[in-house]
Amino acid sequence: MAKSSPFALIVVAVGGAVVGFLAAQTLSSDASSSSSSSSSVASQSAEQTPTADALVGLDSVTLGERLRGEITASDLLNGNDGSRYDRYMMTLDESDLVEFSLRGALNGIVALYDDQLQLLSVAPTARHRIEQAGDYMVVVSGADSSSYGPYTLNSRVVELSDSTVLALDAPLDSWLDGSSSEYTLTIEEAGMYQLEMRSDEFDAYLELSGPNGYFREDDDSAGNLDARISDFLVPGDYTVTARTSYNEGAGLFTLTAESRELPGDGELRNDGSIVPNDSLNGLYSGQNLSYQVEIEEAGMYQIDMMSDDIDAYLVLEGPDGYYRENDDGGDNLNARIADFFEPGTYQLTARTAYGSDSGLFRITLEPQELPEGIELRNSGAITLGETLNGWYTGESLVYELELAESSLVTINMRSSDFDAYLELEGEGVAVSDDDGGAGTDAQLQQQLLPGTYTVIARGFSTASSGLFELDVTAEPAQMQPNM
Repeated sequence: MAKSSPFALIVVAVGGAVVGFLAAQTLSSDASSSSSSSSSVASQSAEQTPTADALVGLDSVTLGERLRGEITASDLLNGNDGSRYDRYMMTLDESDLVEFSLRGALNGIVALYDDQLQLLSVAPTARHRIEQAGDYMVVVSGADSSSYGPYTLNSRVVELSDSTVLALDAPLDSWLDGSSSEYTLTIEEAGMYQLEMRSDEFDAYLELSGPNGYFREDDDSAGNLDARISDFLVPGDYTVTARTSYNEGAGLFTLTAESRELPGDGELRNDGSIVPNDSLNGLYSGQNLSYQVEIEEAGMYQIDMMSDDIDAYLVLEGPDGYYRENDDGGDNLNARIADFFEPGTYQLTARTAYGSDSGLFRITLEPQELPEGIELRNSGAITLGETLNGWYTGESLVYELELAESSLVTINMRSSDFDAYLELEGEGVAVSDDDGGAGTDAQLQQQLLPGTYTVIARGFSTASSGLFELDVTAEPAQMQPNM
């Protein structure tokens, strides 16, 4: 290792996070002595290989030892970004692949330096293969000027496996050097299994091939840039291929395979019919799944697709051009369609938002009660001074208005579920409004002659749906028919 200068100010910026510290060597109390004496000291120093002065006085930590600490306002200050940091000295052995990670409330990062203050690695989980045995500096830093709190620093030697066999419930740590690695996985009992490939250093990619031409692949289903394949596997030998997304990059990765219990009654239904008050468990593995929703009685219904594995997505198609789709209408990444359904058979498609995930999901179909005191009228006559409720499902709702005398008519359509839109036609009049009311509510105000008019209530978008309120008021007005 090259010698460092007597004073070193090191500020390193990596990935937007900054780690900084001031390492100053203590000058000899007789540094102002004669030049000949100084030459003698320098000569003696050149013949020795002591630990760099930057590590002197630091608390010593043993590799594998769990260290608890806390970043506070009294810790050393990084003048570059205002973060605070702690420093430790650790003795490491040649050829070891070491890993440092943080747990606890602190939003922080770890940096590893050699004894000459050369940065070797910096990340929330830092790894480095040691080329020369010796003393090293480990720095725990807040991610920014507002990052404080307790932390636990974990360190370990990563034991890389040279095995080509992946066993269930036995994580395998290995290293990719830009090429792919293959492993054999033996499934003895048919059931649900999940494979994951995780890495902090590259974009993981998994391929799984097996009996009867089985093949699955995945890039980012496990979150971040990690890969996951969840599927129902039959007994047999499978080949697991671990690689990077574009066959670029190198570094450590962890490969796991584990069995999973099926939810509910343990039965999977990937097709068939579903009726109100029914539920089912399915498995998405890259192919859209279709179900028939049977509605016998008109009313409010809610369909939910819930999953801890995938970003659920629902598409519902039905009579008279009915069409709805939803991504995150439920909790988290779950999908939900809540609407007023007319009797009939609807086609329900269950998939993911991006089409590449895989995993278990659950679908439920439940009747829903309308708010107390609300009765729906989706057509018919509307009279002056009346307020009615309707439900928009993508199709325009048509009402008839009769005027006995010339009037200044005001029509309001209000909804908290969608962007309301009104149209009025008849007796040579054709007008419309989008947002004439409050917010996205619609309002039409028009002087009208006696006669029969059509009021059309709809949403600005045909993909909208929901409850609305419609009312009509009028004041007498002096109007003459156009000649």
